[in-house]
Amino acid sequence: MAASAFNAADAGMRGGFLPIPVVLPHVPGYDVSGTVDALGDGVGGTTGEGGLQVGDAVIGFLPMERDGGAAEYVIAPVEALVPAPTKIPLPDAAGLPSVALAAWQALFDLGELTAGQRVLVNGAGGVVGKYAVALAARAGVHVVATASPRSSAAVRAAGADQVIDHTTTDVLDAVDEQVDVLVNLAPVDPDRFAALVALVRDGGKVVSTTAFMATPGDETRGVSAATVFVLPDRDRLTELVSLVDSGDLQVEVTRRILLTELPALHVEAAAGRLEGKVVVEPA
Repeated sequence: MAASAFNAADAGMRGGFLPIPVVLPHVPGYDVSGTVDALGDGVGGTTGEGGLQVGDAVIGFLPMERDGGAAEYVIAPVEALVPAPTKIPLPDAAGLPSVALAAWQALFDLGELTAGQRVLVNGAGGVVGKYAVALAARAGVHVVATASPRSSAAVRAAGADQVIDHTTTDVLDAVDEQVDVLVNLAPVDPDRFAALVALVRDGGKVVSTTAFMATPGDETRGVSAATVFVLPDRDRLTELVSLVDSGDLQVEVTRRILLTELPALHVEAAAGRLEGKVVVEPA
């Protein structure tokens, strides 16, 4: 292991309110980066599955119900791993897999966005939000995003066409043209969430990553609703790595801590004081 990344779902699984069937005791850390130390039977080389070799630098999104990478070593299924980016430090690369995949799947797999369409990213100031803004803008989508003053500059730099300060402005008043897709990435009052659906055009889509609450739609107008349960995707993760190496996608790491500090980080997250992306290094 070079590093694992701490995610909100790690806190949710530890708290027992995220419906992922882990078996206790459980090692957290499903986003990982590291170096291949050994290969199982039939893995690697020119004929084995995955094409990996001992010594390869890799990143991966591990099955969330299995033990993760908050350790010195992790056993990973080959289908979870891809070659790591070469343009950023290997520990930092642990901050990419699940959050970038979640953004992609929300926008394009579930949202089915295409160039020339409009998206509203609610809660764009978080880690997934910045990836969503950057990926949508790169695809030629017009991006309207909500963010606080603390993150608005970063959201605009990621490619948002319009940034709404949700602390001072009512989003319902600020969006002057309906969007094709509403992507919700932040906890929001259910009544408020339902009201935001009015901003979606007839036949559009509402996609949300907040799995702990229902995603509203509007059947009378053909507005569908979907919740993101991020899935491993080697081909897509490989593409995201290439975007990092080309400079088209930035990996944001807010803090770097040692594995021995991880319990304190969980306490911080449980108290609601944790922001940004944290990578956890073994030593």
